Amino acid sequence: MKRIDTVNVIPFIDIMLVLLAIVLTTATFIYQGRINLDLAEAEHAESLSDIEGVEIAIDAQEQLYFNQAAVDKDALGEHLSLLIERTPVVLYVDKTVRFERFVTVIDLLKANKLETLSIVARGN
Repeated sequence: MKRIDTVNVIPFIDIMLVLLAIVLTTATFIYQGRINLDLAEAEHAESLSDIEGVEIAIDAQEQLYFNQAAVDKDALGEHLSLLIERTPVVLYVDKTVRFERFVTVIDLLKANKLETLSIVARGN
């Protein structure tokens, strides 16, 4: 009878790669939507599923977010400068944010010639 001195780890690696893919996919879904915003209400708001593009958010503490990552005004400007002109931008703004902060973001968008803008509001 032949003695086995080695262990075949290839099936173990395959299983680990599948588990890693599952964890990464699940983590992406959990990560989305973690910014707490109280959006303004609009009577004719569109469905969120109809809106696509890079996301900019301003929360109640007036913290800026670019694609769910917290940034300051200068970093937001740098991110926006890397985008092409026709890139759609989706803007989420908490209803308690000062208008001045909103105008600052709009000014950054115009400075980078990003004019395809959707502003998200909560429907009735």
